[in-house]
Amino acid sequence: MALEFSTSAKDPGSRARRGQLKTAHGVIETPVFMPVGTRATVTGMMPTEVDAMGASIVLANTYHLLLRPGPELFRKVGGIHSFMQWQNPVLTDSGGYQIFSLPGARTISEEGARFKSYIDGSFHFLSPERSIEMQEAIGSDIMMVLDECINSAAEESVTRAAMERTHRWALRSLNARTRMDRALFAIIQGGVVSSLRKESAAFLTAHPFDGFAIGGLAVGDTRIQREEMTLLAADLLPADRPRYLMGVGTPPDLLYAIGCGVDMFDCILPTHLAWQGTAFTSTGRVKISRAEYRASEDPLDATCSCVTCKTFSRAYLYHLVKCREPLGPRLLSFHNLHHYLDLMRQARAAIEAGVYAAFAREKLDQIDRHEHAERRAVA
Repeated sequence: MALEFSTSAKDPGSRARRGQLKTAHGVIETPVFMPVGTRATVTGMMPTEVDAMGASIVLANTYHLLLRPGPELFRKVGGIHSFMQWQNPVLTDSGGYQIFSLPGARTISEEGARFKSYIDGSFHFLSPERSIEMQEAIGSDIMMVLDECINSAAEESVTRAAMERTHRWALRSLNARTRMDRALFAIIQGGVVSSLRKESAAFLTAHPFDGFAIGGLAVGDTRIQREEMTLLAADLLPADRPRYLMGVGTPPDLLYAIGCGVDMFDCILPTHLAWQGTAFTSTGRVKISRAEYRASEDPLDATCSCVTCKTFSRAYLYHLVKCREPLGPRLLSFHNLHHYLDLMRQARAAIEAGVYAAFAREKLDQIDRHEHAERRAVA
């Protein structure tokens, strides 16, 4: 196998587990949050800064990197690690979600997806084979199969058709793989239909993938539906392979999913919302542009040890955001990423101590109600 996965501790009060992923570019301690570096950069951050705050892996996107700079450049420079000067592991998404998000500019067939570039209007074709070829050129440590992503609220017949195509594309991706030193994950689909999720997991786990992702959530489902599907799907996946919940989500989402036995997460929210002036704190979200913070001498989060919280006041952050100074979103990005990564560190320690269920309940109680209304306890 292209990676080694092992578990060292399990929480007695939930399904949470503590593990390690060994890859060609280093060891990843799980549960892990992967900062999103869509275009070979975590927005506004130096790779050394991301590394210094404790990120052991970042995520990049095949769709965007296919359009620019393209596979030839990656082959010339020897892959993404040397290109972006990041020495730790990289996971690449296949581009399925980005194709889904372009309903007016793409056509999907059994062969793949034909889509229009948002850069220059040129047309491109992405098949399972082309996606793997591109990911191998990028040189990522963990590759994802191309899947057909749809709105999770779609009719069951539409959901089944997309799921079955995802299965066929997954096998084509597996056959197209030539670099056995890089891992390949399959993606469990099925929307919010329990029977389809079970069918998808049964089909894909019968094949030699290195890990399994839970896809197709946070695209039209409710919070309760998302939690039900996360718990169901995680329970269907083999214990000896890593489990990855794609694109989800908020700190409460992560706390819940860890309790379901999920190992890996990514989401654009920490940096995306930072550039909109929003921070995640130990007591919920803070919109720093609100007038109440104009003269506040308090730190962004008194419990946080990041450079933003140790150095600057809410008033200063308010000033930067209001003046549209780039330093404002950068400082909020520092904090948000630190917040997510520190949450993972605390979760790992809680699992090792056998107290994760109590830890997660306490954390959720500290976060604003709107972040986790109607949240269910982990079974």
